[in-house]
Amino acid sequence: MKTGPREATVRRPTIKDVAERAEVSLKTVSRVINDEPSVQARTRERVRQAIAELGYQPDPSARSLRSAQPYALGLVYDNPNPYYVIAVQNGVLSVCRETGYGLQIHPCDSSSPNLANELIELVQHSRLAGLVLAPPMSERKELVAELVAHGVHLVRIVSAAADPQDGSACVYVDDRDAAYDITEHLIQLGHSRIGFLWGGKSHGSSWERYKGYEDALREYGIPLDADLVVEGDYSFDDGFRGARRLFALTDRPTAIFGSNDEIAAGVLAAAKSSGMNVPYDLSIAGFEDSPFSKQSWPALTTAKQATQEIARHAAHRLLQEIREHAPKAAANEGFSPELVVRGSTAPPRPKT
Repeated sequence: MKTGPREATVRRPTIKDVAERAEVSLKTVSRVINDEPSVQARTRERVRQAIAELGYQPDPSARSLRSAQPYALGLVYDNPNPYYVIAVQNGVLSVCRETGYGLQIHPCDSSSPNLANELIELVQHSRLAGLVLAPPMSERKELVAELVAHGVHLVRIVSAAADPQDGSACVYVDDRDAAYDITEHLIQLGHSRIGFLWGGKSHGSSWERYKGYEDALREYGIPLDADLVVEGDYSFDDGFRGARRLFALTDRPTAIFGSNDEIAAGVLAAAKSSGMNVPYDLSIAGFEDSPFSKQSWPALTTAKQATQEIARHAAHRLLQEIREHAPKAAANEGFSPELVVRGSTAPPRPKT
């Protein structure tokens, strides 16, 4: 039996196909892909529409080999919270896809004494145009200084109440103000015994969230009780262990603020395993508005942090730093997480 002719291999669309579809030059397509500002808005939209219709995807590695300019970014992180890491990856990756850049993910040990050399070699060997540094690497000043001294383009994601204005490009998140709002919410419900569970102390966000908690207690005239403050890391297990430690106090808290949603979910599990009714026996609040906060029962009161959008802004800012035509002193961008009240917080039971 005769077989029919083989199906032709589907050819991947090229930049030339895009130029013909959009009726522009190859150079114009290249400028749009690289997000250069010299293309008129109507032309830019026509090129982007052609890219979408054809399903064209630039090959970053091939571009880097053809050009003296690298076309890939690096994302460096060390964080035990998988939801945070995935959100940051998705944010940076979305910008890379829009602009034709590749993305190399690089998990690492933020405490390594050889981290600067590791990252410099990463940039050189992988031909990366620059790095997005997530916390806590982004908050290591000596690391940032050494990378800059070796000509590495970078943008940091940091926790800060205001623009650090330290000469380094960053996107900053006002964790302190959001933590104040969470603590104030618990105080206004009638709680005065409020436990606080730290995230990792190597993260600036942990300190900023603790300062917000401390500020709210002080301004409402509630003495800070060191027994209610427990150190730990940004993990479910540390939330569970920290909560059990607070439950063992003679005068235990009526509310607990976990430094992130994963910690708060651990508190919720500990409360349920102890037979507590949340929120009436214990109010619980987290931070970040991760899937943990929505999937828990009851859902967690938290601070909504737009992690993916923060990462997108960091990637755009890095591309600004890389391009020669970009202004040298672009303003750093700030984000403020917003209080989200859900079913895990309520007024404490009246004492009988």
